[in-house]
Amino acid sequence: MTGARQNILPLVRSQFRSALPDRLGIAISGGGDSMALMHLLHDCFTNGEVALFAATVDHGLRPESAAEAEAAGAAAARLGISHEVLRWEDGPQEGNLQNQARDARYDLLTGWAQRHCIPVLALGHTADDQAETVLMRMARASGVTGLSGMAERRTHNGVTLLRPLLDVTRCELRDYLQTRGIAWSEDPSNEDTRFERVRVRRALEELAPLGLTAAVLAKIARNMAKAREALDWYVFLAARDLAHVQAGAVVLCQRKFRTLPSEISHRLLVRAFQWISGTAYPPRRVPMEKAVLAARSGGSATLAGCRLVTTSKQIWICREYNSVRGEASRPGQAWDRRWEVYGADAKGCEVRALGQKGLQQCPDWRATGVPGAVLQATPAVWQGRELAAAPAAGFANGWSAELAGTEEEFFASLLSH
Repeated sequence: MTGARQNILPLVRSQFRSALPDRLGIAISGGGDSMALMHLLHDCFTNGEVALFAATVDHGLRPESAAEAEAAGAAAARLGISHEVLRWEDGPQEGNLQNQARDARYDLLTGWAQRHCIPVLALGHTADDQAETVLMRMARASGVTGLSGMAERRTHNGVTLLRPLLDVTRCELRDYLQTRGIAWSEDPSNEDTRFERVRVRRALEELAPLGLTAAVLAKIARNMAKAREALDWYVFLAARDLAHVQAGAVVLCQRKFRTLPSEISHRLLVRAFQWISGTAYPPRRVPMEKAVLAARSGGSATLAGCRLVTTSKQIWICREYNSVRGEASRPGQAWDRRWEVYGADAKGCEVRALGQKGLQQCPDWRATGVPGAVLQATPAVWQGRELAAAPAAGFANGWSAELAGTEEEFFASLLSH
């Protein structure tokens, strides 16, 4: 990465390949990394072929945050870039503050991008951020996926998140800013050793003399990403051979599942749980290992709002009833973000989970070939306490229940992480 100052611009431009978005969003905080990103992207697209927009998330966690957001907006304005401040109105709850702030930041930014028809959002993560991520995941004994670090691009809420600076160090970006006389602000939390990432950042300084630099760890992440892509391909091929979607559940042939290499079977189950639950992050490895063992041995498991159930020949991954028992919607509206239920006469009707009591009112549910535990977490139509219909359980009564995600979308998800 020597001589990076003159090479950063084409490196950033190359991240867009041949398909340039008409509108590109930039997440800026006012810090050095995002300020450099905004100026680099402005220089990349000076001919106006891409319309640039910027947004700053104000978490409201520090008194200075509002002024910093305004300063970021002023910097964008000097470049002629439209800017908006997004405020975290809900604020943090009990639990991990940094995780909550990160999730809120992505949700606010992608929501902003969707409102403005922006398909791609650029983020300012650097090789140093990647190295820190790899070290933190090493401490958790992560596998290939964890050690592949942050992806150069991924989709969140229908928006492509792009990280064009993962091959550029923080120091190189500071040189870029100083050479051009561009000011930036520093977040004091970057020096707060209560946060794991800050402690890891300091540990990297001690590891650098041993050759474990940010650039080296970032390269390890790229190597692991290539290995992850290969594994994902074989997971996709395995799923095509032994999986299908039925009654909203992912169903696996148990005999074929038992013959898979352990890493492939583990990854297939992880993706099935993610697809069913709709979560971006996989379950933790130890509970997942127990779930894989249950799948191989004919047992059951519950995690991530989902349930694994085995029959004599099949493995079913479905929603857990307790996770959806409180879900309610009107017919025609999304239920559990996964189902749409329609019928001729919806007056006075509500869509809720079928549950055990509802299942007992479906005399033909066994004819569906679907385990009762799976059907209990499917949508049913209720008129007060009276069951009007349960399409997935063989009691349609003029109603239909359609899954928002198709079987083909499940297969496609195996290659999109």
